[in-house]
Amino acid sequence: MKTVLSYYKQYIPFVCIIILVLFGQVMCELFLPMFMSDIIDNGIVAGDLDRIRHTGIIMIGVAFAAVIFSMSGSLFASLTAAKAARKIRKALFTRVTAFSRAEIEQFSTASLITRSTNDVQMIQQATVMSLRMMIFAPIMGIGAVFMALKTSVSLSWTVGLALLCVCGLMIFSFVAIFPRFRMMQEKLDRVNLIMKERLSGTLVVRAFRTEFKEQERFDEANVDLTKLYIFVNKCLAFMLPTMTLIMSGVGVLIIWVGAHLVDAQQLMIGDMMAYLQYAMHVIMSFMFVTMIFVMIPRAAVSAKRVGQILDTPISISDPEEPKSVPLLEEGTKAKGGEVEFRNVSFTYPDAEEKALSGISFTAQPGKMTAIIGGTGCGKSTLINLIPRFYDATEGQVLVNGVNVKDMKQADLRSLIGLVPQKGTLFSGTIESNLRYGNQDATEGDLREAAEIAQALGFIEEKPDGFETEIAQGGTNVSGGQKQRLCIARALVKKPQIMIFDDSFSALDYATDRALRNALRERVTGSTFIIIAQRINTILDADQIIVLEDGQIAGIGTHDELMGTCQVYSEIARSQLSEEELERGRDNG
Repeated sequence: MKTVLSYYKQYIPFVCIIILVLFGQVMCELFLPMFMSDIIDNGIVAGDLDRIRHTGIIMIGVAFAAVIFSMSGSLFASLTAAKAARKIRKALFTRVTAFSRAEIEQFSTASLITRSTNDVQMIQQATVMSLRMMIFAPIMGIGAVFMALKTSVSLSWTVGLALLCVCGLMIFSFVAIFPRFRMMQEKLDRVNLIMKERLSGTLVVRAFRTEFKEQERFDEANVDLTKLYIFVNKCLAFMLPTMTLIMSGVGVLIIWVGAHLVDAQQLMIGDMMAYLQYAMHVIMSFMFVTMIFVMIPRAAVSAKRVGQILDTPISISDPEEPKSVPLLEEGTKAKGGEVEFRNVSFTYPDAEEKALSGISFTAQPGKMTAIIGGTGCGKSTLINLIPRFYDATEGQVLVNGVNVKDMKQADLRSLIGLVPQKGTLFSGTIESNLRYGNQDATEGDLREAAEIAQALGFIEEKPDGFETEIAQGGTNVSGGQKQRLCIARALVKKPQIMIFDDSFSALDYATDRALRNALRERVTGSTFIIIAQRINTILDADQIIVLEDGQIAGIGTHDELMGTCQVYSEIARSQLSEEELERGRDNG
């Protein structure tokens, strides 16, 4: 809560202006009943047309001033709320994009989206209401009570009765409504989560014919949310007519009691009418306070949820005194990008067993290092430690002899071209996607990268070539085309370290072989780290690392591992024939 409120500090001058203009509005509205009383008692009753005309002109001026003050208050309140909400959304976006995978998994993507949109919107709405009503209502209420007592002490008990009824209504709202606001946000998270899973897993759902089951899941969450919304809105719907009933009842009571006082010549007609308006102002002020107390707790829940994101410490951050990455001299075959693991171990948060244990190897520039192993052996976890998506819990990961924890994340990742297992393209054109990591790339750079990635052929076949539009998520290209475009995007960046996380799985054998040959021949000097499931992809690798249960089971070339590593030998024999195994490197 404090974190969210801190974004309003710079708007304190706006708040001061709002207080001033609302005070002016209150004063104008409190003077109007007094002028009306004067017109009735000293103008209409006395038949003084000049007084009626003079006082009426003053009332018009005061009413106009009240409108100006009200519009000014609304304008500054809206500006304050909108600007503060913009800064909060920006802070959320910046914070979430800086999260490591551990933080993202802690909240879930659906919850992060809800907090960044629905919760911020709720805070913005509450800000407008608070700045308008929370300032206006107390000033009006206190001023109206003072003016009412000044007008007639004999009728003061009627206002006291009305306030007693309003306070009872507020207590009901506290007990019945407020505890359910947190539940509403949590159930909304649940609905968004199911919707996200359903949309992202549409093909899987259809393939397994579980549409009805997914519909039941959504209906259950949707019905829970709907029931809660209905209950809350029923309570709110009950409060408004009840408040209207209180106002009407008090109005009738004041007129009835006031008529007797007028008949007994203890009260002037004008004073009774003025008192009636002051009483309505008092009740309206408390009604506004009730509305605020309905809005604020819900906004407080949203602010707390937003604050949880902003206050969550980022587990992976830049060091206070970062080290620069030493580069080798220009003209040498190796441009830098040596990756070394020194006795590295890693354990996922809240996990009991290590995902990686005692990993040590060096990936040299200009050479290809391949990583292979069974499902769940830690291959993807291992390469995630290089760009610091996770930090090693033990040991060191070094790039050009510098511990990655001692480097700025931006500097480290500027050296790396990563092609993830699941290719991701962004809405835009093929050209904009290829330039994603290097906006200064020339047209020649784009064509060369596309040619190496075996993507130039299908790009040129399209009518618009590199200007071809890519749909959101790359849904208008095939899986193999998407993967090749992702590889080309990494090549355009011209990184020192190229990491392929099972990136060739969507390619046929011929394209796979052509791409690897092009990489070896035309992208010299970079360090290549490849995760693969297919032996054919890594037969010609300079170094193959075999993982088993998070540990290294063997390191060497294909020929060496066939004789020394049983795990690798079993994988190879399960995929290749004896003839292919004998050809070895020639088959790569």
